[in-house]
Amino acid sequence: MLVALAAALVVAFVVAPRTLAAIGPGEGFSDQRSLIDAVRETFVAYWSTGDRDFSPGLEGVVDYWVRYHVAKGVIAAILLVALVVLGVLLWKAFAMAGGTGAVRRAALAAGGVLVTMLALFSMVVVMANVQGAVAPFSSLMSMLPVGETDGELADALGQVRQQLADSPSAVGDRTPPALDVMISDFSRYHAVMAVIAAMVAAVLIGLSVVLWKWCASTESSARGARRMLGSFAVLSAVVSLGMIVVGLANTTTAADPTPALLAFFGGGFV
Repeated sequence: MLVALAAALVVAFVVAPRTLAAIGPGEGFSDQRSLIDAVRETFVAYWSTGDRDFSPGLEGVVDYWVRYHVAKGVIAAILLVALVVLGVLLWKAFAMAGGTGAVRRAALAAGGVLVTMLALFSMVVVMANVQGAVAPFSSLMSMLPVGETDGELADALGQVRQQLADSPSAVGDRTPPALDVMISDFSRYHAVMAVIAAMVAAVLIGLSVVLWKWCASTESSARGARRMLGSFAVLSAVVSLGMIVVGLANTTTAADPTPALLAFFGGGFV
């Protein structure tokens, strides 16, 4: 049942968010191409106004993007829970397999490793979608074809790059309102991930400590269980270190977002 549920959730994660996001104010988008075209058009219109407030068209796209991330995040979170429960059952079965056939033990171990990797991936997906839902404008900018060389979009992008380069640390009154919104939202985008990464790191560190205690209190005769608990304790610690690195990197960017935003508009990554 858990395998069937996980498979259904994977399919839902791919198919359902676009349909669910279309429920609400504004229009939906049939495919990624139509979304990119809408982002291109509404970004140019927003930049040309120079206002802080989003133009009606861009606001509709941003609202759609929030609903899209919420839908994906909820589905991914449910999938994560299902995978964690399934992983616990598989690894318990592996630890209790004892002297049963080598093929069964190998199948349980392979299934446990696969489910564990999928659970870690689902955790990252949940984190990314929470980030996108809280700071949707910066997330939406990842759909913007920043490599455009002709037309109105290329002109707008050139102006953004120039103003970011001229005032790499300018925020507030000296910054054009639209650009100030971009810088502020980009800072929030990375601050959100810094907070999420710190929370996940704290949970993983706590889990690692608990697993080490369980490993130490397990009878020495149960070697399989001890090895399994020790391995997961190490994995939790290693992943927590990765989360700390992610948190520090995002904290640095959140504190000084302009250089990273300029790099993005120059063809880098969000």
